[in-house]
Amino acid sequence: MLDTRSIRLGASATVMALLLSAFALTRTERGITLLGRGVSFLEYYAGVFGLVLLTATVALGIITTERVFLSPANRVRAQLAHRATALIGLAYLVTHISLMISLGHVPLGAAVVPVAGIYVALGTLAFDLMIVAVVTGMLRGRFAVRAKPWMWRVLHSSAYVAWPIGIMHGLTAGRPPAGWVAWSYVASLAAVGGALIVRVLASLRRPPVVPEMVEAPAVTSPAAVGVPVERPETAATRNAAAAEAARAAAESARTNAPVSLAEARRRYREAG
Repeated sequence: MLDTRSIRLGASATVMALLLSAFALTRTERGITLLGRGVSFLEYYAGVFGLVLLTATVALGIITTERVFLSPANRVRAQLAHRATALIGLAYLVTHISLMISLGHVPLGAAVVPVAGIYVALGTLAFDLMIVAVVTGMLRGRFAVRAKPWMWRVLHSSAYVAWPIGIMHGLTAGRPPAGWVAWSYVASLAAVGGALIVRVLASLRRPPVVPEMVEAPAVTSPAAVGVPVERPETAATRNAAAAEAARAAAESARTNAPVSLAEARRRYREAG
């Protein structure tokens, strides 16, 4: 239901309204102050939000294919949530990297190449792997058509590598994390650990695939050669059947056709 024209138009209009609102705020002194506060907030916490959403993406990706605990409808919902958290998390990561570059904390090349120290390089590597996971998720149909699902699994699994690297980047790069940020990392670890437990339990409860003997239908004796199974239909029989069908159709049409009141009275008298 989300993939409709009205939803797409609404999302586009929302993005345009946000951009116009930001532009309008830059025209006043109070607006510039509010924008500065927003940029300062995103400077500190956009990376944290991106990491939390990446955690949700990994956890949903682990359990979204399980058929033991999830019904088909819930699996579809889990896949939609998996894709949504991936895209929103990627938006926060892009915001985080853009702010770090525009504010002069890291050079421009550090966005895609690890050239700004080992701790910042961990974040760059996690971002590159996340890009690979998102792109392969969008191109999943092409991999399926080319009959190479193993290649898609290998490339898309880069998200599972990007997640712990992102955790290490968040704990080591920049200033020491606040208490609630550290607890958010602990909650992220617990979420992925819980998803792994669900996946393991589902794998253990999944019945093994074993061959099953199926009884074949009974074979009847074939008809004797040269002896027809049914009496052949002659031309006279076909003509008689066609004439009978035409007579029945005419009688039905005559009976059901509308008549005048006098004709109806005559038929009533004849019928007694």
